[in-house]
Formats: sequence, C-alpha cells, structure tokens
Amino acid sequence: MRLRSAHVRVRVPATSANLGPGFDALGLALGLHDELEVRALGTADVRVEVQGEGAGTVPGDDTHLVVRALRAALDHVGAPQTGLHLVCRNRVPHGRGLGSSAAAVVAGVLAARGLVAEPEALDDDVALALATRLEGHPDNAAPALLGGLTVAWSDDAEPAQGEDGPAGAVHAARLAVHPDVAPVAIIPPGHLSTHAARGVLPAHVPHGDAAWQAGRSALLVEALGRRPDLLLAATGDRLHQGYRRRVMPASLALVDALREQGVAAVVSGAGPTVLVLARRRDDGGTDADAAIAAAFGGVMAGWRVLPLPVAVEGASVTAMLD
Repeated sequence: MRLRSAHVRVRVPATSANLGPGFDALGLALGLHDELEVRALGTADVRVEVQGEGAGTVPGDDTHLVVRALRAALDHVGAPQTGLHLVCRNRVPHGRGLGSSAAAVVAGVLAARGLVAEPEALDDDVALALATRLEGHPDNAAPALLGGLTVAWSDDAEPAQGEDGPAGAVHAARLAVHPDVAPVAIIPPGHLSTHAARGVLPAHVPHGDAAWQAGRSALLVEALGRRPDLLLAATGDRLHQGYRRRVMPASLALVDALREQGVAAVVSGAGPTVLVLARRRDDGGTDADAAIAAAFGGVMAGWRVLPLPVAVEGASVTAMLD
C-alpha cells in the first residue's frame, strides 16, 4: 500500500478508565486534547518536538510512543516506512491516570490512517485492536478513539500485551451519557506509573467482592446514562482502589473524604488523579463544588481542580495541504 499524504494533523482526547467499578472495561473521553502534526520525510530521519506535557523527558527518536504506534500501523497494512517529523502539543498530563499513553498510541495509529492511500484499512475496529496490542488493555484506547463513554471487551481471557503479541479480537460499544454529568479531574502534583499501580493488585479476589462489583458496574451504566442521582452508589469499588491505597494514599484519602460528603469520587484509571462524576446545577456549578473546596480548605499543595466536559468526539485526523 502506498502513502497518500505527507502531512497530517491528529487530535485525541484525554480519558479516564475504570470509573470506579468498571475495571479494565469502562472509559470516558474528556475535553482535554493532545494535538500533533506528522510529516513524512524523504529521508530516514526521525525528529520529534514536544511542547507542553512531557517536554524534555519523553524520547525524541524512534522509541517515542507515537512513532512506535504509527510504524506498527504502517506495517499492519503493508505501507512503506518513512522518515518522520513529529510535533506534539501535549495537554494531557503524563503519569496521572488520564490516558496519556493511550492518547499517544491512538494518535500514532490515526496518523498512519491519514498517511496511507486506503484509510479504511485502519478503520476503528483495526485501530482499536492495534492500540490494545500496544496498550495491553482497551479501556482507555476505546474512548480515546471513539469519544464519549465506552465499554470495551476482548474475546481473549486476557488481552495480549506488547507489540509482538497477537492483537486478538477487541470490541467496544459507545454508551449514552446524561447531559447533567459533569466530570471534574483533581490532579495531584506527583506521578505514578501504571506498572506500579497494577503491581499491587492481587491475583485473586473474593467471590463476594466480584459479585458486588458486577452489580455496581451494571448500575454505573444506568447512572451515567439515565440516573445521575445514582452515581454515588454506582461508583463503589472493591476490586482495585483499596489495594492501591499504599501507592497513592493521598488520592484515596481524598476519594474517602469526598464520598463521605455524598460526592461520586473515584481514582481515575491507575491514578493518582481523582475523578469526580458530579452533577451539573442550573447556576453553572456542580453539586460537588462545595465538598471539593472543603476537602482542601484553601490549601491546594500543588493539586489542580480541572472541570472537563465529556468529549463526545473521539480522535480525528486531517490531511494538511502544504
């Protein structure tokens, strides 16, 4: 397959996975976007410029995650590899549980879609499978790609991880979100790797906890779609957050404090960001504003409170005319 374009622009949203009980399945796209431009070069050079999040810390060569994903997508459709000039304008915080790695992977796959002559070869089903292959789980990749609220699942018992493993059959469905749902990200100053957050999870959980979790996960779909008044009960979790307390004690303490005030607070993805699924008020605020302010008492200590709308649209790619 040949390349059709030499210059594309990609836009991809932040995401929050799990949302409490929907571990490795539910994800929500949020209105904070990374934007990047990719130019195919006539040489083998790879140049990566990063502005914003990750500037000075992420790789500037072939090992950059966007480049790796783009190359994997080109290989998948049999398109020729090319030199690349990548300019990233990153707004999604890194290492905070807001889907920065999924955004990079999806951006790379979508960039490849924009470059090749037959973009349908990298349709959403293929893009999700490739992104899951690189990410290991589809919970962030699905909302980053499709937008809105998604539930993702794999036909495999466990999704394959790593570029050299089989992509497997991965699926995702978009679900409706009630217009009164108003997400708020509370972002701490410190980072936490997904590897560290997953490393404290047990291999087995009690059957009773698993059954309880299944009920809450089903209830969360109803709460987000039609009954926001049920969000506090629906965001309960016994599968992962409690086990992660020792690696993010401040985040879990904040979750506890907010939930005691009736606020639907959870750990966003692997953390340490706290996501509040608040309800919009007629005056433009949310039912969580007072509880969030009280939890900090005016001393933020590096934390940021960032209201973020649901991003209805997922990742997009546009061919640029130079």
